[in-house]
Amino acid sequence: MREKIKNATTIVVKMGTTSVTHANGTLDLRKLEILARVLTDLENSGKKMVLVSSGAIGAGMNRMKLKERPKTLKQKQAAASVGQGLLMRVYHKFFDEYHQTVGQILLTKDVFKHTIKRNNAMNTFNALIEAGIIPIVNENDCIATDEIEEECFGDNDILSAMTADLVDADLLIILSDVDGLYNDNPVLNKEARLIQTVRHVDKELMKSAGNSASCLGTGGMITKLGAAKYATDCGIDMIIASGEDVKVLYKILDGEEIGTVFLSDSQEL
Repeated sequence: MREKIKNATTIVVKMGTTSVTHANGTLDLRKLEILARVLTDLENSGKKMVLVSSGAIGAGMNRMKLKERPKTLKQKQAAASVGQGLLMRVYHKFFDEYHQTVGQILLTKDVFKHTIKRNNAMNTFNALIEAGIIPIVNENDCIATDEIEEECFGDNDILSAMTADLVDADLLIILSDVDGLYNDNPVLNKEARLIQTVRHVDKELMKSAGNSASCLGTGGMITKLGAAKYATDCGIDMIIASGEDVKVLYKILDGEEIGTVFLSDSQEL
């Protein structure tokens, strides 16, 4: 059923806030170390990997000794300012252990709308990817406010789809705090069933989307479906799966029935 997933060459992996931090907001170092190993291994195998990572505000919260997510815009921006450097420092440390070079790209939504900025971003991505460097992408929360105001990118869900289009990816994988798309909220309904394949993201599906059960992430299922709509419209397949164990990336790329796959119009599995 997912045989063509195995042939994906350029792959964008999105890690949400809950996938890179503990419940108290501090960075999950064990998970990030494993993520660095897995992505490096996939890069070594011939894949071209791009990582979209949330977690800057969560990392900043801990360093600033905040016990809960900031509520005001300026506090969120301050936490992002402190946390983004910490997040990249950790990524550099873990990727360096496997001799894998990474580069940081901070984006704002105007980049995707402005022709010159879009081309510049595309050229940067291409140069990094061609050199075997894994780009690590986040929104520039200190400047842009859409994601932290929860209006646009939604914990980087939409950003990851837009990035996948920018790098002409074959596949977008969103690792989250949920196993995939269910026919009902699995937190409230224990009988809820995982939907393994979605061929069309329509209005009815968007309307039925419930919110994420997590409290740290800003993106619920509605933003993930928005990302799926954007990606599949661009001819990119997308998978939502649990980020509890990042080694699940191996299983996904082996074609196993993991999570929910959203098929692009151009793909017939």
